[in-house]
Order: sequence, then structure tokens, then C-alpha cells
Amino acid sequence: MKKPAGRNSSAGRTGDSGRSGPPARPSNRNKTSAPAKPAAPGRGRPSSAAGKAGTAAATPAAKPDRNRAAMRSAPVAPAAGAARPRRSKVTGTNTLDMLDPFEPQRLSKIMAAKGLCSRREADYLIENGWVRVNGKVVDELGAKVLPTVTIDLDARAKNVLGKQVTILYHKPIGVVSGQPEGRYKAAMECLGLENQADRKTSTPFQPAMLKGLAPAGRLDIDSTGLLVLTQDGRIAKQLIDANSTVEKEYLVRVEGELTDRGLEMLRYGLSLDGEALKPARVSWQNEDQLRFILNEGKKRQIRRMCEIVGLKVVGLKRVRIGRVMLGDLPVGQWRLLTPEERF
Repeated sequence: MKKPAGRNSSAGRTGDSGRSGPPARPSNRNKTSAPAKPAAPGRGRPSSAAGKAGTAAATPAAKPDRNRAAMRSAPVAPAAGAARPRRSKVTGTNTLDMLDPFEPQRLSKIMAAKGLCSRREADYLIENGWVRVNGKVVDELGAKVLPTVTIDLDARAKNVLGKQVTILYHKPIGVVSGQPEGRYKAAMECLGLENQADRKTSTPFQPAMLKGLAPAGRLDIDSTGLLVLTQDGRIAKQLIDANSTVEKEYLVRVEGELTDRGLEMLRYGLSLDGEALKPARVSWQNEDQLRFILNEGKKRQIRRMCEIVGLKVVGLKRVRIGRVMLGDLPVGQWRLLTPEERF
């Protein structure tokens, strides 16, 4: 199968899976992908859109008065009679499997490794006395425990974590995901009541929603589509951890000729930086546009993959992360992740 070459598309350096180097400045393009033409037999089809209304809140609970004994420097041992666990051979970074079960670690690190919250959130909960280790309150920052202990959260801790917001933003070209760069705005600077798509059906924008908000993954300045910003460390870990397998789907507009062999190479046969890529699902969406579904995120991965097989990326749009779709969210607008939605 060959795709005809020679279309008149404006070229631009385009982002990919969300871990890019210094971005190029955007062109005057504002549209990234052309409407999909009916797919020929055997070609990929788009996924159906998910619902888009949501509700959340974002103010942390005040630090309460308390009268209790703090657990101090000695590491907390496993519960009596607990079996000595076997070490897992699973590899990763900052995961419970990587921790020595017989070596004390900071409680906040253990909580993050167990997926209870981020380390920063753990310190907040510990400081407020909302964390119990083997049934005893621990409120000393820096306290060390063994990875095999039982950790429970106070209802107030669960309430604080439950009020954290996650924002789905349709990032336009010319907006950076993280910190602002020169005259280019950061995504967080573009969030307000005036461009909240679900303001009539969900919690209206509040300045507190920006506190602790950070992008969970990135899109380059020349890319558009779904960008997740969250206060929830658990969601951030789920999406950007080195071991994350959450799928990310892109529509990629290209120039050049792609052979059947080139298409198979995109799917199964490429390496970047000396490391073999995981299999990717790649199919034609129309004569100008490919659909990529990845579950890893190398630096500028899609752009570099296309270059290897002789294609030039001239537009990239992320339309799905896990089970959450961009759907019909207008460019430049945002909405809250609903309680029913899961990545």
C-alpha cells in the first residue's frame, strides 16, 4: 500500500507522545488534522467519544487541632506474624516492587509507591496526623517505616484527596504544556471561567483549582489535542510513570510516500536511541493522515518514527488518553474529569 506524495501542506516541527526537547515555534497553522474520509477495508477506524461533563472541587482541608502521641524515629516493623515477602523481579522506578522489604524507607515514599498519593500529598497528610501505620498515628515528617507495613488513611485524608481536580484541556498550537516560554503562554495560564466548556453543568472555575495543578504528560508547542493537568498525584503517576501502559491515540498528518514495508516497520520494526520500541498500532485514516496508538512515550517518538520511514509530520493531534476521549471539546477550552471517568 502506498500513499500518494506531493500534497501542499504547511510543514512544521510537530510534537508526539509528550516527552519532547526544546520546541520549535509554531507556524500559522491552527488546524492539525483533516476530516477523516471513509476508511477502506482493513484500515483503522476512530474510537467513539466519551461523555464530557464533570464535577469536582479543590480546596484542601484546614489543619485540625489534635492531641495524640507522635510516633518518632524508630522504624515501624511489620505486623506480628507477617511473613517475610519475596522480592519481586519487576523493574521500574519508585514502585513498591523496587524497594527492599527489609530496609526502612520514608513513609511518604512508601505511600507514593503503594499508589495512595504523591510524596508531596503524603507529607501534607502525615503532617496533619491523618496517616496510620499498623494502626498507630504517624505525624512526623521524615519518619521511616518498612515497605511491608499496613498504611491506613483517615477519612479527612480521603476527603482531601477526593476533592483534587483533574482538567482536560484542548491545547491549541502555540501554547506550551509546562512553563511559559517567551511570548508563548503556559496551558495553566489559559484556564478560566470564560473558556470552561462545562461551567453550566459542573463546578465553576475557582482559583484554588490552579493550586498544585501540573501537566501529566506534555504536548509540544506545535501539537494540539488532549492535555491532562491534575492536582492528583495518583493520576499523574498512572499517566507518566516509567511503567505506565496507558494508551495514547494520535491523528498524524504526513507528507511523503509510505510503502507496505514502511507501515509494518512503524508497527513492529523500529528502534530509537538503540532501544527497540514496543509494538504500535498504526493505520491509515485517510490519504493524508495516520492513526497512531502508543503505550509508551519516547522523546518526539512519532515524529522520529515517521522520519525513519521517509515521512514528514506536518500536524499532530492527540485525541485519547486511556479511556478518556477529547471528543467534541472545542480548541482552547477545558472541562473537568468526571467522577465516572477513568484513564
